[in-house]
Amino acid sequence: MSTYQDRLAALRDELARRRLDGFVVPLTDEHMSEYVGAYAQRLAWLTGFEGSAGAAVVLSEAAAIFVDGRYTLQVREQVSADAWSYQSVPDTSIADWLKAHAPRGGRIGYDPWLHTKRWVTAAAKALATRGAELVAVETNPIDAVWPDQPAPSDARLIVQPDTLAGVSAATKRQEIADMLTRDGVDVVVLSALDSIAWAFNVRGQDVSRTPVALAYALVRADATADLFVDPGKIDEAVAAHLGNAVRVQPREAFAGALAGLGGQTVTVDPDRAVAAIFEQLAEGGAHIVEARDPVVLPKAIKNHAEIAGTTAAHVRDGAAATRFLHWVDTVAASGGQDELTAAARLEAFRAETGALRDLSFDTISGAGPNGAVVHYRVSEATVRPIEPGTLYLVDSGGQYADGTTDITRTLPIGEPTAEMKDRFTRVLKGHIALARAVFPVGTRGGQLDTLARQYLWAVGLDYAHGTGHGVGSYLGVHEGPQRIASPSGGQSGGDEPLAAGMILSNEPGYYKTGAYGIRIENLVLVVPREVQGAEKPLLGFHTLTLAPIDRRLVDLSLISADERDWLDAYHARVAAEIGPLVPADVRDWLASATAPLG
Repeated sequence: MSTYQDRLAALRDELARRRLDGFVVPLTDEHMSEYVGAYAQRLAWLTGFEGSAGAAVVLSEAAAIFVDGRYTLQVREQVSADAWSYQSVPDTSIADWLKAHAPRGGRIGYDPWLHTKRWVTAAAKALATRGAELVAVETNPIDAVWPDQPAPSDARLIVQPDTLAGVSAATKRQEIADMLTRDGVDVVVLSALDSIAWAFNVRGQDVSRTPVALAYALVRADATADLFVDPGKIDEAVAAHLGNAVRVQPREAFAGALAGLGGQTVTVDPDRAVAAIFEQLAEGGAHIVEARDPVVLPKAIKNHAEIAGTTAAHVRDGAAATRFLHWVDTVAASGGQDELTAAARLEAFRAETGALRDLSFDTISGAGPNGAVVHYRVSEATVRPIEPGTLYLVDSGGQYADGTTDITRTLPIGEPTAEMKDRFTRVLKGHIALARAVFPVGTRGGQLDTLARQYLWAVGLDYAHGTGHGVGSYLGVHEGPQRIASPSGGQSGGDEPLAAGMILSNEPGYYKTGAYGIRIENLVLVVPREVQGAEKPLLGFHTLTLAPIDRRLVDLSLISADERDWLDAYHARVAAEIGPLVPADVRDWLASATAPLG
């Protein structure tokens, strides 16, 4: 179909054929993933929206697309206002919008394999106020009108060796089994792809930028497990790694296996499992216990091998990033380069390490006003040159077998304005305040969020995204449950107590629509802190990311002595650890880029 209008019309025709008055289109897959395989990109196919979070509702006479503050600008550039109304989350929700717009007595469809049970309950309650009904579909109507929909990936799984995982898969399954036995549970359903990858010490290639495989798993109290995955994706090495205690079954057998758990006590995570899983279990007569996925917290708290791996990955990645920053300063700033060529050059530097498996997300390469689009995705249609008088924002990361990286730097192309330096310095001050934070064990990420925003707030400014997200170990670049965020950041989260071993980002920013964007992002590891005379255990952050922060954008009149000391010490560490890994000309540039502030 040639246009998005045609696609919307085709979907409406299909809904009418099914006697549905509307349909809800989330951006996720059957595993509640943030990043999804090409086959599950239904929202992008229907609307043109290419962000990583969003949803839509299609009615016969109206349609709405829902995004949070990260995508306020992007959605308007990619999705036609003639066909769609723009809705801002969390100011409104799909349930609220349906309550106001669904036809009275109407039938609104949803795919139970793409929504949580909690969402289904809220949406059904909202529709009931209009005498309308929420209807589960057996097959997704978008799939019926998407003629060239890609097939799910058939890439094979790979083994994550114990030397990098730190703990064998058999030990992990036994620890899960011990938790189940303690709680009087027979079996746990694992449906989150990163949980399965971590628990079984396998990785995959089914989702772009995230090394996971499309699979489900049941882990039992006797430490045996069923792994539901296309058998063609399992080679001899993976089969030997999984061993006799893991039964491999076709992925399509999962629903039937759930129905066969009648009479057993089954634990399911309501935040990570779709409504259809609960429905299959209930129909089969299982006793359902709702509880957090038992993999989530152990996965988030990295062990010694994972910490050593991510440390090595960040040194390697820092050298590549430093080579790129040198290239921007000496080549791109002279003209003839644009956002696409810069992104390609950065990926090439990472590839030259010989260890890059993939990027950890599509590089955000934003010149001038494109840098103000928080999750900007460069394309031939939007590409801008890197030219004097602008700021260039680049947010990128790599997937290595030993770790996942994510770094953002903001660079002046030519002479920055006084306003640019003021805003950058306020962002930097917030970044430093968070990096230097010392806090009691039990502190939640949301309690620290203000530290990063305070210098922007002081002059009436802010940013509409969280300050920090969790990061996996050669897994998702966005990992829960840890976050540094608050409602003031436009997103929920930040309620999880931080624990030693967790990895998070530290990424305050500022965005001036139509002009420029600023973000400074390092990844940090939560570590114990020793403070003389302390009366309770304390934690702090150890910065993992190693690359220069541009000194030319610092307004020295706004920087305190302590902040100057922090930046000088950080830069001394960058020079010491990265300098020996880069060519001589880059090393000379790095010496200047990391010199103490004047």
